[in-house]
Amino acid sequence: MAEGGLVPIAICYDFDGTLAPGNMQEYDFIPALGVSPEEFWAEASALAKASDADTILAYMRLMLKKAGASDVRVTREAFRAFGSTVKLFPGVETWFGRIEDYAAARGTRVEHYVISSGLREMIEGTSIAGRFERIYASGFMYDANGAAVWPALAINYTTKTQFLFRINKGSLEVYDNSVINKSIPRSERPMPFSNIAYIGDGETDIPCFRVVKDEGGLAVAVYQERKPGSRELAERIVADGRANAAAPADYSEGSEIEGRIRDFINRRASRRP
Repeated sequence: MAEGGLVPIAICYDFDGTLAPGNMQEYDFIPALGVSPEEFWAEASALAKASDADTILAYMRLMLKKAGASDVRVTREAFRAFGSTVKLFPGVETWFGRIEDYAAARGTRVEHYVISSGLREMIEGTSIAGRFERIYASGFMYDANGAAVWPALAINYTTKTQFLFRINKGSLEVYDNSVINKSIPRSERPMPFSNIAYIGDGETDIPCFRVVKDEGGLAVAVYQERKPGSRELAERIVADGRANAAAPADYSEGSEIEGRIRDFINRRASRRP
């Protein structure tokens, strides 16, 4: 139980394709470099292959390289400004308050987390940044002049699961490994996996889907109605036993995903498996 006797619940979200359509870098940052998104991602993929490198580190390196060549500012404030232009799916702006109110009325307390391969600083610039307990996303270190110089954190599809365990064990600081590596009885962990919901949109979320689903939590694969293949992918993930359910990426009041999260809250509140 959490403080005040409230049952703790965590809802974890991927970001790109889950809370917002497309990749966050494609809204204003990549156009400012003078290349198309297709050109940028193709070059990032080629760089990763040529260097036998992680694809996330490759795209972060390419961001800095191309920004320097194009005289595009890469300070934390500039990244946040780019993030402020990111568009969100329907209902996302009011989602958090609605879910928190519903949970509180049933004796539960919801915490929201982002676990994303996107850029932390851009997510911090969005209108919903303040809604999250933590934003776990790839990010940079900055020099004395405030310019990005080196990756501080790179999160790919497998390392995403680390942050589920951090939430589960209450070890929320990225730099601190003193708790995450300890053997802690399940009954003593502050956020049971059965009280965690994970919402993602694709194959890079499968490791997180599996961890949460297999441990008794809720895994929901969202899809975009107008994006070719999106629904088919989400439904295949469910059919393969990797997620509990698929739903449109629409967070409006009365939406399918709201119904699934409300049902999850109800089950956790009544301690039903």
